[in-house]
Amino acid sequence: MFPEKVINILLIEDEEYDVRRVRNTIKPFSKTINIRNVISNGRLALDALAAEKDAFDIIIMDFQIAGGLMGEQLIREIKKIDPTFQIIVITKMTMNLADYNFANSLMMAGAFWYCTKYPGDIEEYIYQPTDFFLSIINAYQKRVLENEQSKANSKILRSIEETLSQKPIIGNSPSIITLRHQIEKCAESDASVLISGYSGTGKELVAVNIHNRSKRRLENFVPINCGSIPNELIESELFGYEKGSFTGATSAKLGLFELANHGTIFLDEIGELPLNAQVKLLRVIQEGELEKIGRREPIKVDVRLISASNKNLEKEVEEKRFREDLYYRLNVIPVFVSPLRDRPDDVPMLSEYFLGQFSVDMGRVKPVITPEAMSVLQYAPWKGNVRELKNVMQRLLFLDEKVITKELMQKAVGLQVGQQSSSGGGILNLSELQEPIVLRDLERIVRQRYIEYIRSSSSSDAEASKKLGLAPPNYHRMCKELGIK
Repeated sequence: MFPEKVINILLIEDEEYDVRRVRNTIKPFSKTINIRNVISNGRLALDALAAEKDAFDIIIMDFQIAGGLMGEQLIREIKKIDPTFQIIVITKMTMNLADYNFANSLMMAGAFWYCTKYPGDIEEYIYQPTDFFLSIINAYQKRVLENEQSKANSKILRSIEETLSQKPIIGNSPSIITLRHQIEKCAESDASVLISGYSGTGKELVAVNIHNRSKRRLENFVPINCGSIPNELIESELFGYEKGSFTGATSAKLGLFELANHGTIFLDEIGELPLNAQVKLLRVIQEGELEKIGRREPIKVDVRLISASNKNLEKEVEEKRFREDLYYRLNVIPVFVSPLRDRPDDVPMLSEYFLGQFSVDMGRVKPVITPEAMSVLQYAPWKGNVRELKNVMQRLLFLDEKVITKELMQKAVGLQVGQQSSSGGGILNLSELQEPIVLRDLERIVRQRYIEYIRSSSSSDAEASKKLGLAPPNYHRMCKELGIK
């Protein structure tokens, strides 16, 4: 119970009579407690604390003090210097220890404890010595705990900053600038976020950035891929179960929602969640409580929910594979991550970043990419999006070439040497023409190849027609005329 070091006290008291009584009260405990300094003025006390913050462990102060700064205001100013300072107030303001309003006002200001001065005819002690001593010990232990917690939080914050530096949102395209702005806005709120986008675009990266910028960043971030867990196990994984709730339940299991309590849970591929689990998830969102297998009473949880899907959830709702009420609960703040093919200007930055990472990890010199090779890279189809680009960069380093030429890049991205990337400039290579052709036939070839390119980068004909700016009937008629199946 007793600390190994001496507890240093700053006493703020302007009456010599009470200074003497405080000294007498703690005199039996002088091996443990030392009054390092006595100051009779509130403002001078703040100056001393600011100059020698580490010199004092506990502050004992009179409620009414000289210097114009006293009481609750002085307590608040001391806490601004160091919020871990524990303050014990001695006062003549009340003789009633059950004066709850007075006590509450002190505690709200930041005081640790207060005691009423004994009447003036008790000349020796300011307060009952043992109780006064115990209050100082308890205050010191609280300060130690708060300092340790502050150090732990500082380490976590440094870890978070390191994580954010290692998981940046890279790019300067308009869609990425918008995305970064959305992340900042999402971090300011506790509302549910639904991230949509194709596979490999970095939806979990967005979720991590939202969590690590939010007020919940010191708590757990728990990711789960709903599509990777068998349907019969999804409920027990999300919500847990009690010991003996079914055959084989030899011990209780915490669900992921319990592990994420006060933090963030990220439900990736939420569209794969079975309907029975969707019902329970809806209850967690609406009521803030979950039903655990084998437990009668619900468990309260406080969890920020971020979900993601590469499916069109509106279409899933229409086809009765996803609950409409759950969809609207999840889709409070929608965030869309653009596919890589729609932002070719971000490819050079991304490739530079991944090459730098992998060259360090593999102990190889980062190669130079020629402008022609970068053009191939920028306008590749990127069906696997950023994840595919990352794999291509790793593949290039395995080649162990100092310079990445156009031919090497074509092989790395899976194109035949001489084959053009699916860009506007590669729709037709004029060198393919054996002899000149009439302009009408040339236009037909360009239209056919461009429509095929748009179709290859779209999830449906409806999306392709929208990208081309055509009404669906006109789109289908054009495909038929061009012989596109």
